[in-house]
Amino acid sequence: MPRAPAAARPVRDLRGIPDVPYDWRLTPRRLCGLTTARPAVTTVGGVTVIVTESLSKRFPRVTALDRLSVDVGPGVTGLVGANGAGKSTLIKILLGLSPATEGRAEVLGLDVATEGAAIRERVGYMPEHDCLPPDVSATEFVVHMARMSGLPPAAARERTADTLRHVGLYEERYRPIGGYSTGMKQRVKLAQALVHDPQLVFLDEPTNGLDPVGRDEMLGLIRRIHTDFGISVLVTSHLLGELERTCDHVVVVDGGALLRSSSTTDFTRTTTTLAIEVTDTDEHPDGTRAVREALLARGVRTEDGAGLPGAGHVLLLTAEGEQTYDLVRDVIADLGLGLVRMEQRRHHISEVFRDDHAQRDAQPEEAVRHGG
Repeated sequence: MPRAPAAARPVRDLRGIPDVPYDWRLTPRRLCGLTTARPAVTTVGGVTVIVTESLSKRFPRVTALDRLSVDVGPGVTGLVGANGAGKSTLIKILLGLSPATEGRAEVLGLDVATEGAAIRERVGYMPEHDCLPPDVSATEFVVHMARMSGLPPAAARERTADTLRHVGLYEERYRPIGGYSTGMKQRVKLAQALVHDPQLVFLDEPTNGLDPVGRDEMLGLIRRIHTDFGISVLVTSHLLGELERTCDHVVVVDGGALLRSSSTTDFTRTTTTLAIEVTDTDEHPDGTRAVREALLARGVRTEDGAGLPGAGHVLLLTAEGEQTYDLVRDVIADLGLGLVRMEQRRHHISEVFRDDHAQRDAQPEEAVRHGG
């Protein structure tokens, strides 16, 4: 007896509004996020998104990954390291596109060695290098990628329009990609990674080649991928400041080995260091120097705030308690200077990276080799 036709199920658009109907029987397989049969699939709750255990990748002349063991949870995670640190190699292994030499890894609970196709159904990937066809429009390309992911034609077109609107290319969507700026091309690559509504996206150096304004806009888009749509993100970068503003968690790799993995909050924890900035006056043309000398006369040593905004006019000192604040206030008042700021400063990721790198280099070679 023939089965009665099933009701059409809606595709969830990027705003979470189920208003684009299509017949699910035309879809060759169920991709996560496309049907209402799997609610909230773009959130992963408390599940570990990525797990690697002693993951290594060796080539004849170089070791790209060296026994890397790390857990990545939901949210926006930054994978940071210098060029050649193994970031792109790790992504290729996690996508099931390159076999590991040893060790194992899972993405969304799927084994990368045996379930690569299933992983790629659920994951979006934005490659680092320019790989876009110059003679087609953004709409044509993203629709094609949506169809490759299994969306039927109508759903692919609707999802493409929504995705290009989200990344800021809606008005330019019919222009050939060859005439796009670098920033626009990066947005096309981001759109094709999002169009099939993945649970997780890998973004490999998404700010490469962008000017400061374009970089800030891209970082804002990346943050919204998780906050607005519930999609977890693994973003690679060699620029530490980007990750500090964008990510919930940061994984630092160096030479293919794990240097540190912790939340951004832990990286940028508040220190006992007090940052002080003062104004100059006619009596004290160099107010910073006057404060330094006055504090030194009272037995308090200071350092220049190198690397901080306003460096050269910022003094750093260790706050021993409330009495330190009182002392600084009294010194500045006695000198007749204006106080611009007096605050406990936070670590920057770049400082922690340098400190951890120095500690690692200081370990005996044998201890480093065995993870000691």
